[in-house]
Amino acid sequence: MRVFWFLLCILLLSTFLQAQQKKASGGKPLFTAGGIAVNTDEFIYTYRKNHQNSQDFTEEKINEYLQLFINFKLKVAEARFRGLDTTAKFNSEFKTYREELKKPYRAEEDALEKLVHQTYQRLTEEVRAAHILISVNADAPPADTLAAYQKTEEIRKRIVAGEDFEKLAQEFSQDPSAKLNGGDLGYFTALQMVSPFEEAAYQTPVGELSPIIRSRFGYHLIKVKDRRPSRGEVEVSHILLRAGGDEGALRSKAFSVHDQLRGGRSWDEVCKEFSDDKNTSQQGGKLKAFGVGALASVPEFEAMAFALQTPGEISDPFQSALGWHIIRLERKIPVPPQKEMEASLRRRLGRDERVQQSQQAQKAERKTRYQFSQNLQTLEIILAKADSTLTRANWNYIPDATLAVQKLFSVENNPYSVNQFVAYVKKNQQVSRLAPRAYLQQLYDTFTEEKIETAEEEKLKRENPDFRNLLTEYREGILLFEIMEKEVWNKASEDTVGQKKYYEANKNLYQAGDRVEARYFAASEKQIITEIRSKINKGDTLTPADLRKFKSVQNFRIYERKDSRIIDGVSWVPGLAEAEMDNLYYLVEIKRLVPPGIKTFSEARAQVIADYQDQLEKQWVTTLRQKYPVKINKKSKKFVVAALTKK
Repeated sequence: MRVFWFLLCILLLSTFLQAQQKKASGGKPLFTAGGIAVNTDEFIYTYRKNHQNSQDFTEEKINEYLQLFINFKLKVAEARFRGLDTTAKFNSEFKTYREELKKPYRAEEDALEKLVHQTYQRLTEEVRAAHILISVNADAPPADTLAAYQKTEEIRKRIVAGEDFEKLAQEFSQDPSAKLNGGDLGYFTALQMVSPFEEAAYQTPVGELSPIIRSRFGYHLIKVKDRRPSRGEVEVSHILLRAGGDEGALRSKAFSVHDQLRGGRSWDEVCKEFSDDKNTSQQGGKLKAFGVGALASVPEFEAMAFALQTPGEISDPFQSALGWHIIRLERKIPVPPQKEMEASLRRRLGRDERVQQSQQAQKAERKTRYQFSQNLQTLEIILAKADSTLTRANWNYIPDATLAVQKLFSVENNPYSVNQFVAYVKKNQQVSRLAPRAYLQQLYDTFTEEKIETAEEEKLKRENPDFRNLLTEYREGILLFEIMEKEVWNKASEDTVGQKKYYEANKNLYQAGDRVEARYFAASEKQIITEIRSKINKGDTLTPADLRKFKSVQNFRIYERKDSRIIDGVSWVPGLAEAEMDNLYYLVEIKRLVPPGIKTFSEARAQVIADYQDQLEKQWVTTLRQKYPVKINKKSKKFVVAALTKK
């Protein structure tokens, strides 16, 4: 996932075509780096794709981006030079992305379009259903499968005869949650359940019992309880007080936080101060929009989110297994028109099991489409050479000269020889429990499928520019991530000696102004502030009971100006001071004044690492520019500027 999010970021420097596609793009060379040309078409496309504001289309901005684009190409060139695009890690990762990108293009067009329409119609409805699950693995022995089916059949007969579904679910269902909820799954919509389950749930009338359904989890009986129009999605912000410790104190804290919000204190400020969800607290607690069933593991949260009606409305505190929550409604999002959802549905359905179920048939169809033919007589000779050394992963068979060059199979009239297959086996063989001949047949099937997929991929790239462009972006994105991790990120974060050396050489960059070491307490009643001030003046130690009286407590730390409105709101002199803000009373204790000066290495370390990374990257780019001389075509650059600044 880390690589995935990085790929999204580097699309700002994505490429339209590979340099090798110069002829196909029809563009003129804009620059060369290490002898590889990058064309005007590629740069113009990329610039327009990543710059939407009209003020970005100036010669100055274009020149800045050109230098960034050159740096990007140089880093990718270095990654290729080091062979990072040939490693097992790269091949595995890129193959995963490549296969995902192919799927929407692979599904049969008519079947996929029908599925998109059906799925959209289902998305406009929510179904509430309960189920009974009798587990059995997809690859279970026939006897186990039969036993599971017969058990399910017997339960169904009892339900049809009038026995209570919920009680039978609690007694027999092997879904662990059924003991508590009687099998009730709540409301859900399309694409949230496995395909056979969804199919049955949407086809079974309200109040009725489904036939016996088989999924990869086992056998299901489904009772549909309700059906209603979809409520679409909801977007909320939240404050989370995570479960743990004294539950009574946590509850009190939740209601105290809610009181501050009711008193008019800023949501964003309260969220930053109190929310335990550190992924969102600095952004006002905003969550990605979600639909019904998406938070099935936290049903209380989902129910409260959909119960809020008006944007800006804040819920009362409520509890879930995660802790205590307060949420604010940002907006309600109805189901968009089908036309707006078609592209995303195509992508999602391209990965759905209902499409995957047809893979074997599609493979057979692809063999026909790409004119796959094989020499069965030659294949039999090779399969006969399989022995136990193959399943121990040290098969070293050498075909004689005549056999080695014989055609084993062909794809689109491109022949593949025995020698090529044998080389593939030696490179990819692993320890296997299969019989030697069966394992060699498996390797042969994989080899032929790869060659058919290669032919298919080339056709997709010729016929679908979007596919070709995305493939290039992901390939270069993975390479950029790998080379940056090696050359910049890991070096900067792990090199403590280098960090300290950089800090010592650049201390003046890390100046701090006037500072104080201070702490503060917040209460809803002034009397509490008065009592605690008296105790501190006497030198008494504050007890846990004292601290529980406050809405919040911040321990001693160093503050600069603008770090805290509360600290800025009192005079910076040692001692105690009071302030009133946002309908709360504050007691501030300033322990000492800290004079302006240079931050210590420890205080500045996060900034030092970031700056050190920048320095390492600049030094590395300078080296790359020396290694791969860059030559910009002035005429092409003039053409690019004219094309991009044209009104």
